[in-house]
Amino acid sequence: MKKLELKFLNEDDHIVTISLDEPVEPVDTEAINEAMDEILAQNIFYSSGGDLVSKKSARIVERNVTAIEL
Repeated sequence: MKKLELKFLNEDDHIVTISLDEPVEPVDTEAINEAMDEILAQNIFYSSGGDLVSKKSARIVERNVTAIEL
């Protein structure tokens, strides 16, 4: 399973991560950058350390799980 992680800094300078399942690939860097700018402009997310104040990074994370039969 792949996830797109958008990482922001909050007012306390701590990292806040917003994860989205099944990102579109190939990655559109400009669209991600614009979406992160819009998230900051709309100020719709709040963290325990205050409002989100700046972008830190974005990344695609892939997790592979293999069940072991017992």
